[in-house]
Amino acid sequence: MARTPSVMLPLGTIAPDFNLPDTVSGKIISLKDFQGCKGLLVMFICQHCPFVKHVEQELAKIGHDYGSQNLGIVAISSNDAENYPDDSPANLKQMAEKLGFNFPFCYDETQEVAKAYQAACTPDFYLFDSDFRLVYRGQLDDSRPSLDIPVTGKDLRDAIASLLAGKPINPDQKPSLGCNIKWKS
Repeated sequence: MARTPSVMLPLGTIAPDFNLPDTVSGKIISLKDFQGCKGLLVMFICQHCPFVKHVEQELAKIGHDYGSQNLGIVAISSNDAENYPDDSPANLKQMAEKLGFNFPFCYDETQEVAKAYQAACTPDFYLFDSDFRLVYRGQLDDSRPSLDIPVTGKDLRDAIASLLAGKPINPDQKPSLGCNIKWKS
């Protein structure tokens, strides 16, 4: 498990488009599916990473807490499933169903979407406004698997609450930290 920080894509960056299969429904999900939303949360996660396992319940809660507030949410796994079979589409589907995700959990087999977003780790979070401009990127909160700090989602939740309320988002943002994305050779 390589501890890898997020890249911190520049604020204001336009969300790269994607067309990825949802591991649960099989439906192709793209950026246009979220047009008309107040914002879009893109989360790069996977099934096997201890950093994701540490926060997975909170990710499901965020989906339930904000899904009805016109916030688009999509999770994407870009890990090499051949070398990391726990992150295969079938296992991602199982994870989504077990946790009760109410948002698509897509598989980025070519890893092109992760590269376009400059995703570096799992979990890696990107929050975009209604024009798909990046307003937050960084950590969920200060909790880590090795720290005795409860998982609250504070940093990401504060950004989401500000976005939904039409308030400025604090530009002082800390990088996420997690396992590196498992790139294909």
